[in-house]
Amino acid sequence: MLLAQISDLHIKRPGLLAYKKVNTTEYLRACIAKVNALLPKPDVLIITGDLADFGAAPEYQSLRRELSALTIPYYLMVGNHDHRSALREAFPDHAYLNTGSSFVHYAIDFDEISVLALDTQDLPNSGGRLCAERLSWLAEQLAQRRDKTVMIAMHHPPFDCGIEHMDKQGLAAGDSQKLEALLSSYHNVERIICGHVHRSAFTLFANTIASICPSPAHQVAYDLRENGPSAFIMEPPAFHVHAHVGKRWITHNVYVNDYGGRYPFYDEDGKLID
Repeated sequence: MLLAQISDLHIKRPGLLAYKKVNTTEYLRACIAKVNALLPKPDVLIITGDLADFGAAPEYQSLRRELSALTIPYYLMVGNHDHRSALREAFPDHAYLNTGSSFVHYAIDFDEISVLALDTQDLPNSGGRLCAERLSWLAEQLAQRRDKTVMIAMHHPPFDCGIEHMDKQGLAAGDSQKLEALLSSYHNVERIICGHVHRSAFTLFANTIASICPSPAHQVAYDLRENGPSAFIMEPPAFHVHAHVGKRWITHNVYVNDYGGRYPFYDEDGKLID
């Protein structure tokens, strides 16, 4: 199985640029083309939040138009820039967005893995929360899947990445501790996949691998200095593909743009080109 993940699209109203510089819609269009062209084709795409920039209805309408070009199924999640009601109104055919809860959390069961999508939004704050209701929902879902491999998807990472201005708007520390305590009693959680930080990062969390997916548009500048400035950078757009290879799950960082090549290593006689 191949599970593609993109995050932090920040789609604007048509004609507007994010931070007066980034045409996020054009970047998403290129990313979709790349996902569609992957061989083999991913089975599904998970989009881990910050779908729109201001959570406005015209932004979600634009997002829906762009996502219609996808040739694989996709699932949507909310981030701190999103608006739950506006998202549900724009995607009424995505029944998983309406599970009877005020939160946009849901479970998707595939043969190889179950994905538990968590809602970490805490409006009007940029940081994330996992309240008692959301943690209770997660505990119930995990209890039902003790014999199944599980991947947890959430917008806010449950760990600090060292980029101070992003860590200040991360998941609340107390909620991260509660999540870690819950997950530590399970040995079937294969991955925790996140977004929010706009650059790729990995760590160990609750005896599993937790990762942050880069953005298909702008990235947060790498700066681990204390009191480092808040800034974004136009590093190459990218996304993750989580691949089930043999008995393992492997995560690949895939760049949207082409940089030349598929150049052969060997000549027609099978000799290394040197």
